[in-house]
Amino acid sequence: QVQLVESGGGLVQAGGSLRLSCAASGFTFSNYHMGWFRQAPGKEREFVSYINWIGENTYYADSVKCRFNISRDNAKNTVYLQMDSLKLEATDIYYCSARNRYSGSGYLHSLPRSYDCWGQGTQVTVSS
Repeated sequence: QVQLVESGGGLVQAGGSLRLSCAASGFTFSNYHMGWFRQAPGKEREFVSYINWIGENTYYADSVKCRFNISRDNAKNTVYLQMDSLKLEATDIYYCSARNRYSGSGYLHSLPRSYDCWGQGTQVTVSS
């Protein structure tokens, strides 16, 4: 059973940090590129960050560059999102996602439809 389980969300003051984790099971994690997205109620899911299957290539939304860092540990089947200097507008549900690296290169890493499976999300709330 393919499963992505996010953790690490919570309540943090503006300027603080959180580290999200996404544990994968039921598939060969090292064959998948991974993404983080976020979504507020009533809004579209928004790209946050991407890391390719081996961790060589990473991308970030402009709004989080230099403050967020994505990484992965293929031995632990886990992808991480370190979030520093958090702003109020970072309050959202954060989702991790996976895309099979053998699905081809003709995709945009920033689009939700590029990904094959999703976790249930973890809530991040930034307070003033």
